[in-house]
Formats: sequence, structure tokens, C-alpha cells
Amino acid sequence: MVLGGLMAVSTSPVLAADTVQLDLADSVRMALENNRTIKQAYANVDNARWSLSQVRRQMGPTLSWNTTAARVGGKASNNVEFNNYGNTGAVTMPLFNEELNAARASAKYALNAADLTLENTKQSTVQYATQYYYNILQYRNMIKVYQDNVDTLQAHLDQVNAQYRVGTVAKSDVLASKVQLANAQQSLVTAQNNYDVAVSTLNNLIGLPTDTVLELKDELQYTKYDLDLDACTNYALLNRADGLAAYYTVKQAEAGVKSARAGYLPTVSASGSDAIAGTRPFKDNNTTSDVWSVGVTASWNLFDNGVTSAGIHAAEADLLKAQEASAATDEQIRLDVRTELLNLRAAEKNIQTTSVAVSQAEEDYKIAQVSYNAGVGTNLSVMDAEEKLTEARTNYYTALYTYNTSKAALDKAMGIPVDL
Repeated sequence: MVLGGLMAVSTSPVLAADTVQLDLADSVRMALENNRTIKQAYANVDNARWSLSQVRRQMGPTLSWNTTAARVGGKASNNVEFNNYGNTGAVTMPLFNEELNAARASAKYALNAADLTLENTKQSTVQYATQYYYNILQYRNMIKVYQDNVDTLQAHLDQVNAQYRVGTVAKSDVLASKVQLANAQQSLVTAQNNYDVAVSTLNNLIGLPTDTVLELKDELQYTKYDLDLDACTNYALLNRADGLAAYYTVKQAEAGVKSARAGYLPTVSASGSDAIAGTRPFKDNNTTSDVWSVGVTASWNLFDNGVTSAGIHAAEADLLKAQEASAATDEQIRLDVRTELLNLRAAEKNIQTTSVAVSQAEEDYKIAQVSYNAGVGTNLSVMDAEEKLTEARTNYYTALYTYNTSKAALDKAMGIPVDL
């Protein structure tokens, strides 16, 4: 039944305001299936594949057929008018053409780059789906924190009102408690709105109507991450899709230089033809000529007034640009990995410290509440303790959220493959 439900999510249209149960794997899968940027990247791959096929086919034989038909007359034909037909068939095939060879290599590298760009797009989509999923979990936790805050302050206000009615506390305690409760209610409304926006954002990414109600099966958790900076960086430099795509862009530029230098080299092709002409459309007894030829044609541009030289310099400039872009990409990869790993480690430390802080804040609030009820504490102390408890809980869930999103960002920075 569970499997059937998951299949229904991916294969049948979801009506507005339906409720869908998802886990992180479902969200990632649906995002990969429905993301329009990925579909555009697939189209780019098809374009590159057909461009390569087009160049490859230019290296093979071609067959052409030429037909002419005319009415001939005049003094040269003794003023006799007659029909004249001509048919010529020709086969040509390149034997040596460095420009075509370079174009074929360039098209191969372009296809590799398009494949890697597609993979990079998929990896980005995985990161977005993961982050949007964690956003919902985080705001769900925030709703719980602020709801607990509202419930606690409401109970405290009820107690303050009871004490005020018997004259044991001042009215200022009642007013201060009401203000504190109103602020907490406002924070709860904001958290609820953030949750609704986060749900709509994930729905949009995974291809569901934006008003679909999502029930997420996961909770934010801490799972220790053991890889160090060097291991993460080396893996990223070897596997990250945009880094590899930049490498193939350099190779494509190198092929462009070879293509430009081909202007200094000859081109050689083989050809064969058969031509017939006569008073009837095709060969018969009235044919006036029947000529065939087989041979090799060589062409060499000995002087082009510097056109080839200028083209080579332009191609070399493109190569330098691609090399610098590739080096910049590698530098960015190193920075991305280091940044996300540092964020991950910082969040890991914060999880430990904020977890202790929550326990201490809970104990502090209980002490403040008991002291106030016994008449030896102040209302300000109770509200201050409650505020610190809410802040500690918020910091804990924020650290947990930052840790998980940093892990997703680190996976992207390292180039953890999707389909590569």
C-alpha cells in the first residue's frame, strides 16, 4: 500500500489542496523528474549530440545529382530546334581536411561539456530540494517552539491574573505578562507563515500544486560527518561537474586553435562523376555525350592576406580565456568545499552547546516560576527566563538546521553524483 501511494504521487496529477506524504528521497526524486531547468539541459545535450553527428557525417561520402533540360536552336544548330538534356552524378569524400577533424574534436568536447552541465544542474536541483525540505522541517520546529512559548506564557498569565485578583501582585505584572504573550503570539504567526511559504516553495520545485498540503516523514537529526578537508577537496577537484565541464571547454578551445591553423594546410578529397547529355532525358541512342571521371582534388590556399593568422590569434585568445576560467573554477571549488565544511563544523559545535543550553534554560525557568509562585521572585525574572528558554530552543533547532543544510551544500560543493 505504501509503494502504491508513492507511485501515485509520481504518476497521477495531484488535485488542489490534496495531502501528500513525502520523505526526503521522494522530494529529490520528484524534483529531478519535474524540474524544467533539467529538461532544458537535456535539450542542450541533444543539440550537442546532433551537432557532433553533423560534423562526423561531413567526413563521409556525399552523392549529388544534377539534371538540366533546355530547348536549343539557332544558327549553330542549322536553325533546327531540339531538346537537350543533361544528367550528372558525382560522389565526393574528404581524404584530408584538418578543419573538419578539429571541428569533430570540438563537437565531442562540447557534448562532454553538455553532459556535465546536465549533471551539475541535477546536483543543484538535489541541493535545492534538500534545502527546501529542511526549510519546512525547520519552520515546523519553530512553530512548535513558539506554540510552547505561547502556551507557557498563557498559563503564566492565568496564574498572574489569579494572584492579582487576590491582591498579591501588582497590575504591572498582569500588563507585562500580556505584552509578553502578545509578542509570542506574533512570533507564532510569523513562523506559521514561513512554514506555509516553505511548503509552497517545495511544491513548486517538485511539480505539485502550490497549495498542496505536505506531511513530511522526517525530522532534523544530527549524523556525524567524518571526512576531512583534504579528502573533500580532492574528491571535488576530480568529480565536480562544473570543474570537468570547464576542462572540456579548454579542450574545445584547443580544437578551435587547430581548426584555425588548418587554414595553412591543404585539403584533399576524392571524387567520381558520370555525365550524360542528349536529346532525351536519359541515355539512349540519341545521346550526344557520355563522360565519366575519377580522381583526387587538392586545394591549398597559399596566401590569404593574413586571414588565417588573425583567426589563429583569436582562437588562442579564446583558449587563454577558457584556461583562466577553468583555473578560476578550480579555485572556486576549493573555496566552496572549505566554506561548507567550516559551516558544517561550526554547526556541529553549536548543536552540542545549544543542547546543553536548552537543558539549563528549562531548569532556570522552573526555578524562576517556583520562586514567583512562592512570592520571592519577580514577574520580570519569569519572563526573562521564558525568553531565554525560547531563544535556547530556537538556537538548537537553528544549529541542527544549519548542520543539515551545510551537509547538503557540501555534497553539492564536492560534486556527489546523481547520474554521472
